[in-house]
This record gives sequence, C-alpha cells and structure tokens, in this order.
Amino acid sequence: MSWDAMPLASGLAWTWLALVLLHGLIEAVLALRQMRHVRQHRGAVPAAFRSHIALAAHQKAADYTVATVRLGLWELLWSAALLLFWTLGGGLDALNAALRQAMGTGLAQQIALVLVFAGISMLLALPWGWYKTFRIEQGFGFNRMRLGLWLMDTGRSLLLGLLLGAPLAAAVLWLIHSAGSAWPLAAWLLWMGFNALVMWLFPTVIAPLFNRFQPLQDPVLQQRVETLMQRSGFAAKGLFVMDGSRRSAHANAYFTGWGTAKRVVFFDTLLQKLNADEVEAVLAHELGHFKHRHIAKRMLSMGLLSLLGLAMLGWLMQQPWFFAGMGIHVQGDNAQVLAHPQALGLLLFALMAGVLGGLMQPLGAFWSRKHEFEADAYAMRQTEGRHLASALLKLYQDNAATLTPDPWYARFHYSHPPATERLARMQPQATGATT
Repeated sequence: MSWDAMPLASGLAWTWLALVLLHGLIEAVLALRQMRHVRQHRGAVPAAFRSHIALAAHQKAADYTVATVRLGLWELLWSAALLLFWTLGGGLDALNAALRQAMGTGLAQQIALVLVFAGISMLLALPWGWYKTFRIEQGFGFNRMRLGLWLMDTGRSLLLGLLLGAPLAAAVLWLIHSAGSAWPLAAWLLWMGFNALVMWLFPTVIAPLFNRFQPLQDPVLQQRVETLMQRSGFAAKGLFVMDGSRRSAHANAYFTGWGTAKRVVFFDTLLQKLNADEVEAVLAHELGHFKHRHIAKRMLSMGLLSLLGLAMLGWLMQQPWFFAGMGIHVQGDNAQVLAHPQALGLLLFALMAGVLGGLMQPLGAFWSRKHEFEADAYAMRQTEGRHLASALLKLYQDNAATLTPDPWYARFHYSHPPATERLARMQPQATGATT
C-alpha cells in the first residue's frame, strides 16, 4: 500500500470504529428506554384495552418484552465486540492467512474462507438461540420444542445453508475473478435468480424439512377463504395448515412461493385461537399486502440496493486502503491478498452493510408500518373491521406483545404499528371487538 493511501486507511478505520460504537450506543439507549417504559406501565392496562385484556396478560406481556429486550441488549454488545474483532482486531485477516497457508491461494481457498467464516458465525450464535428458546420462550410458556428437536432443526439449517450457500459463494467468487469490470452486474443477476429459485422451492422443498403441512380440512372455512381470494384476484396452489404448535405457541399465517407454487399457510395455533370470522379478517390483511404490491415493492427496493452495494464493492475491492482500513494486513508477506481480494472483500462489505443497515432501520420500519396500515384498511373493506380488531387483540394477548412500547423504540424497530395505533384507525368498528 502506498504512503498516499495510508491516511485513507486510517480514516476508514476510525470511521468504522465510530459507526460500530454509534450503532451500539443508539441500540443500547433504545433498549434501556423500552425496558423502562414497559416497566413503568406494567401496573395498569391501557384504558382502550381494559375491557378486552386482563391485567395478568398485560403484565405477562410486559415481563416477556423486558426479558427479550434485555437479551437483545447483551447480544448487541457481543455482536459489536465480534465485529471489531473480525475487522480492526485482525480476526478475519488471521483466518484468511491460516487458510492460505493450509490451502494456498485460489478459488478453493476463497470458498473455504467464506464457508468457514459463516460456520463460525453460526456456531457463535447458537448459545443466544438456545437461551432465547429454552429460557425466555419456555419460561413464558411459548416453547414446545425439546432439545433434540432444536438440535435437529439447527443441524438441518446448517446443512441447508451449506448446500445452498456453497454453490452460490463459488459462483459469485468465480464471477468476480472472471467477469472483469462487469462482475457486479453478473453477480447481481445471479443473486436475483437465486432468490427467485429459493422462493419457488421454499413451499414444496425447504419448508417441509422443518414442518408438516396438511391441506385445510374445514370445508366452511375453506369456502370462505377461497371466496375472499377470488374477490381479491389472488390464486393459490392450495390452503395448508402447518404444525406450528410442535415448536411454539405463537400463531401466524402467511403466503409463500410464487407462480404455480403459491400457497396459503395457517399455523394450527392460529386456527385454534381464532374463529372463522377472525381468520378470514387476518387473511384479508395478508391479501392487502398482495393487492398493494407490497412484496413486489420490497423486492424491487432490495434488488436496487443490492445492485448499488455490489457496484460499490466492485470499486472498493480495487482500493488497498479499504482492506487496510478494515484490519487486513496488505504489506510484506501478506501483500498477495490484493491479488485475491474476492472473499475478503465480500465478507468485509457484508460486515459493514450490517451496521449501515442497522443505522438506516428507522426508514425501513416506517415504510413497513405504512404498508401494515394499508393492509389493515384493505382488510376492513373486505371483512368487518370488528373481526380484524378482535383477531389482533387475541394475537397480541397470546403472543405477549406489549401494549405500551416506548415510542422511540417503536419508531426505530417496529415493522408493525403498535396495537394502540392500529386499533385507533379501526374505530368505530373496533369498539365492538370481543375476545
């Protein structure tokens, strides 16, 4: 690296340190605000909900929220320390050097670096997942998995990640090496095609690896759902019930797949907790996302951002100061990393994108909440608003979602509007909601 590039490398290092610390500070302050605000309002159910939510359920939601946010705060500190270790601490540089010494340079070593890094990251995340599942979720009565099933799910996820991720990583790295200056566009087309393939395979190949799916057996509900979908212009391959209760007491419903593989999936827990009117209202909300093309808009925005990111990465990988500023030794014996920067560049950029994405999270959350309001409005045009309000009240209660979030925490993190805001927009029909 030339002497002229050293100030740029130093500047990047300090900027990266400042961004990591700023992101951590913002998240810590928001988490502390959320816990304090929820605790302060734990003793009384908000007036708008007193006829529908028992004090014990409200207090359970408050305690559950505080427990999950506290765990998230500790995980945040751990993640920030890991980020600095992998980058400015030289962890990624040392891993790359070890693999280069063992394997030499070339595509195989590049693929190995990506896969080993991903494997280490997943293993380091396991204790957090275990604690959330078997301490928090189980402590509040939501977890229904035994350790053996959790380990099987973890093993399947690791294997699936390897089977899907290894060929993708190899293809992207090969394109970076072989496609010249056009590699960002080629890699972007590959990435978009890969996502489309996964979306197509998910309902019929991937999801059945983890859950059982049975056709919806209730003929009355099936007729109502099909009529609703016809009114909305939505065609699905089938209506299915998933054994969500095997793992969790949380309830949900979703659309999945595209083209001929589209499905509507209900958690069995959802059908147990909601009546037919409420299930229809929840499905109408999901159809609202379809009618407003929310999924397509999100995919388009993510596609444009990924193309911009790859173009930026293409330029950064030609700059020695980028690697030096992010903790990669590019002088002396290690100078050869600049001849093979593909995997290092991808991993460094992915680490940076996580922090930058976290700082931009309020924009995404705002956009998502806007979409949720639009989907609610569509559902109220297709079904009776009181049924949607009743369903939301049951789901908030059964999922232990707090009714009193800190406003700033909600603006930064909530992809769905708080219950008070959603139900306020359903007035006056929502006043007839019953649980």
